[in-house]
Amino acid sequence: MTAVLITGCSSGIGLETALAFARRGDRVHACVRTPGTARDLLDRARAEHLTLDVPLLDVTDDTSVTAAVEAVTEAHGPVEVLVNNAGIDRTGPVETMPPDLARTLLETNFWGPARLARAVLPGMRARGGGVIVNVSSLAGRTYAVPHGGFYAASKAALGALSEALYAEVRPYGIRVVCLEPGSFASALRHETPAGPGPYHADHAWLDGFLARVAEGAADCAEVAEAILAAAADPGTPLHTAVGKDAEAALPSLSGLSYEQWLPAFLAHAQSLTGPRPGPGE
Repeated sequence: MTAVLITGCSSGIGLETALAFARRGDRVHACVRTPGTARDLLDRARAEHLTLDVPLLDVTDDTSVTAAVEAVTEAHGPVEVLVNNAGIDRTGPVETMPPDLARTLLETNFWGPARLARAVLPGMRARGGGVIVNVSSLAGRTYAVPHGGFYAASKAALGALSEALYAEVRPYGIRVVCLEPGSFASALRHETPAGPGPYHADHAWLDGFLARVAEGAADCAEVAEAILAAAADPGTPLHTAVGKDAEAALPSLSGLSYEQWLPAFLAHAQSLTGPRPGPGE
């Protein structure tokens, strides 16, 4: 049995991934941030007669991360598979997005995986191997959309961190994979109220577009299966797109400058959401 630690398991991709590893018979530590948020996970696990632990872990807190990793290590030995899944999504203009909200995005989506990786690596090196799967996003590999700059920045930074980490830990027998899902039916995306200011209408328009895209989102179980495959297959590329939209989007950007891509994106968004508001509307 493999000791697996997964963050962000109260819903969506994390929940499905925890169940998928448990079905395989692994020792699953399905972490949630807030007490009481694992009810759906535990109900589904009981229905399938699956065994898993549900520790509390706040990826933005150094002490919480250290305590969770130490508890797993004491109970089952070093973490063998780390799945950095916890993440949040908020939209907002670069100029007016509240600084605390922007910082929380980076703390959760970038520093969270960094904290967990740093915490598990000594144990992985000691046992001579391990796998770190960072769940990023298509947004980290494509051009950033209006009002999506901070989220895209957090995911692009996670991709860069994954690349450096891949090269650093490979000599120790440790693998790193950065999965980049497209649109999936997770609880990740939350609309950010478009506050007063010069970008109010444009921000609301963009959130309306994202809501329309989410209506056709694929099942999170597909991402969970991709995570299992990445953990098991040494041939998995560092950057791995997941989902038909992600697989189609990346090649379509080849050779396009941002100035060429943006009008095409805006035309697509307007076809779903209506005309983009002009300045001051």
